[in-house]
Amino acid sequence: MKQKLLALTLLISLISKADEGMWLPQLLNAMNIKDMKKNGLKLTAEQIYSVNKSSLKDAVVQFAGGCTAEIVSDQGLILTNHHCGYSAIAFHSTVEKDYLTNGFWAMNKNEEVYTPNLNATIIQRIEDVTAKVLKGIIATSTEAKKDSIIKANIKLLEKEAVAGTHYEAFIKPFFYGNDYYLFVVETFKDVRMVGAPPSSIGKFGGESDNWMWPRHNADFSVFRIYANKDNKPAEYSKDNVPYKPKNVIPISLKGYKQGDFTMVYGFPGRTQEYLSSYAVDMIMNESDPLKVSLREKRLNIMNVDMLQSDAVRIAYASKFQSVANYYKKWMGEMNGLKKYDAVAKKQLFENQFNDAISANPAQKEKYGNIFPQLQKVYAEYKILNKQVDYYSECLMAIDALNYARFYVTLNNELKKKQKGTTNTYDKTLEEYKKLGFFKNYNKPTDIKICEAMLAEYVKGVPSNSRPYVLDSFIVANNNDAKKMTDFLFSNTNFVDKEKAEVMLNDYDKYTNLYERDPIFYITSSIVKYYNTSVFPQFQYDEREINELQKLYIQGQKEIFKDKKFYPDANSTLRVAYGKVNNYIPKDGVEYNYYTTLDGIMEKYIPKDEEFDVPAKLKELYEKKDYGQYANKDGKLQVAFTASNHTTGGNSGSPVFNAKEQLIGTNFDRNWEGTMSDIMYNPNQCRNITLDVRYTLFIIDKFAGAGYLLSEMKLVK
Repeated sequence: MKQKLLALTLLISLISKADEGMWLPQLLNAMNIKDMKKNGLKLTAEQIYSVNKSSLKDAVVQFAGGCTAEIVSDQGLILTNHHCGYSAIAFHSTVEKDYLTNGFWAMNKNEEVYTPNLNATIIQRIEDVTAKVLKGIIATSTEAKKDSIIKANIKLLEKEAVAGTHYEAFIKPFFYGNDYYLFVVETFKDVRMVGAPPSSIGKFGGESDNWMWPRHNADFSVFRIYANKDNKPAEYSKDNVPYKPKNVIPISLKGYKQGDFTMVYGFPGRTQEYLSSYAVDMIMNESDPLKVSLREKRLNIMNVDMLQSDAVRIAYASKFQSVANYYKKWMGEMNGLKKYDAVAKKQLFENQFNDAISANPAQKEKYGNIFPQLQKVYAEYKILNKQVDYYSECLMAIDALNYARFYVTLNNELKKKQKGTTNTYDKTLEEYKKLGFFKNYNKPTDIKICEAMLAEYVKGVPSNSRPYVLDSFIVANNNDAKKMTDFLFSNTNFVDKEKAEVMLNDYDKYTNLYERDPIFYITSSIVKYYNTSVFPQFQYDEREINELQKLYIQGQKEIFKDKKFYPDANSTLRVAYGKVNNYIPKDGVEYNYYTTLDGIMEKYIPKDEEFDVPAKLKELYEKKDYGQYANKDGKLQVAFTASNHTTGGNSGSPVFNAKEQLIGTNFDRNWEGTMSDIMYNPNQCRNITLDVRYTLFIIDKFAGAGYLLSEMKLVK
């Protein structure tokens, strides 16, 4: 009996960790508010999320589809990360107007720059629609029938939710489809760039410091949301006016200390906290190492070419950042999982779960076969997952092939049109004309990447797992990646800007040329093979895993009734809370919880790509001209760490103190804590936040754009 109690205690400890969780804001009153107040929060649940009254949710914005931003003025001014605004900054940069290097500051609203396809989305309400989505499903329904019913119900509910309004709606599953929630949103399409520091400040430390602590970069950029005269979303127009928000976040100049309550409010992208040991083993020992290896080779090639040419540097800046970000994240993730002995901990949890259900025949009948079935599925799934990784991280990492993939789709739609069947040819053609592929393309760089990736593909993928045409091409060239690359790029029109654009502008006339093009021909065979021989089975296995995970979650909730479960992140609005805290990454090392401008000068390396410092910032430092943004001890703090549970998508999220005042903008996690997407380690997982006082210092003292502060509510 004592052994069973010990086992249950251990099991609960494995699934209930301090500061862990990404919580749905509409459920705070029932789930978390008492604990949050116990840890220092001074707000009510309704002040954080309310449908009927203005609340914090009205000032939290999903930015560019994959980041978060916060509204800090009654004129629609928003703060987000520099890396979240990076694509927009790069879009507007040229060799002559290099905003990436020199920064950008609009000194009045007329100088603010509209960025096409940049959206800002604000949540209006969230509703539990589980019963409505599952209506019509009975115990004897097949999986295909269930899926059909759910899709039909979702489509109807989404339509009904926004009928007669300008809002949009979507429904997402939670806990692997055990629950469903409806989100009604307002999406603004006129978002303009207001300001961004130079990369030497916004990206100080570059890739060397990415995902690391201590950090010293001012990772922020400033944008403004515009609306029509009725304060509603509208396409870009010079007649649009700054958006008038329902709520504006006040900004604290008081700072923080170790142990202070913090809260992150944002749109975390994806976590997988409830995975089995089989999944964690695959990620840690197979998938992450492969993807890291492939991306490292691409990054090395891009880096060399970017250092040799400003034009290439600007063209590839956003692409390089995107590739590098997850390269280093996956590296930290697999190292953190190994250090935490994650597979063994998951196995221990699974053993204890089985022990817990063994005394209950009904539970054993319902849940007892979960792990044997998962083991069986993963035996096949991990083989397919490797093929998918080689497809996305190797073959489609070659820009020419990735670009040609669009034309394979276009060609298929043209054939449908010629047959008189339903097609999207005309719409697709117009979309492709707007891609602007060659703006961010350098043929010599892509040739090097192609050779490197084909060499990896030949080495890593056996002949019987390759598309027939590609395999024949490899065999005909004696596995020589250079020979294959030379042939492809010497005989294609896809990567010749003038020829490609002529062909695209009169596409149906040049269809035969496209079909005979070697890059098109190879890409077509790749797409066909994966679409028929890999993706269908891969997706079937994923659905089977999803159903088993769904049952697994049901079992945990049934057994541990007192446990508060949070759903995995899925780019929906969440609250995380924790405390300002330091951490010990390894034996003999302890990191302080904040950094200062002094640390920037300690890292400073003149003319270095990553650690150079602008003359103006050095001057401000030497004069200690910090204004109202320094601590009482005269130090200017740059960033701090806390124990909030965050992930990708939380970039740009507001970080609040106990009184709903902004103290910083979340921008990263520590390298040791990147494993938190899969397993949260309270001793190692820390979110990294840019101190808002350093943001204001850069805007005011460095950029001379202090007029923006007059829009903000600063609390001293």
